[in-house]
Amino acid sequence: MATIFKILDLESFVQAQLAGQFLGAEIDLKDGYIHFSTAEQAEETARLHFIEQDDLMLLAVDGDALGEALRWEASRGGQLFPHLYQKLDMHHVKWAKPLPWDGTRHLFPPETFE
Repeated sequence: MATIFKILDLESFVQAQLAGQFLGAEIDLKDGYIHFSTAEQAEETARLHFIEQDDLMLLAVDGDALGEALRWEASRGGQLFPHLYQKLDMHHVKWAKPLPWDGTRHLFPPETFE
């Protein structure tokens, strides 16, 4: 099973839980797909796009369950990143955990790298 990761702010996470779906953050809506990262890409994504933010959640998503709407496309440095071309139904979220900022970096839960 391919686990992919989404970093989002706590308010967006709560709204997605209540709605049962996540339509995307501002950048996702602008680009026309929901941005995800692999475990190997998640720390750099946090460093580049979420520096010093402390109100974040890390979602682990069952990428295999997303079907053909999930596409692997070249992005940062030519790496293939998972992009979802539909809303994210929250029942595909395997787990969600806080992603705290310790003053120098985000502290990823150990489960991210298992």
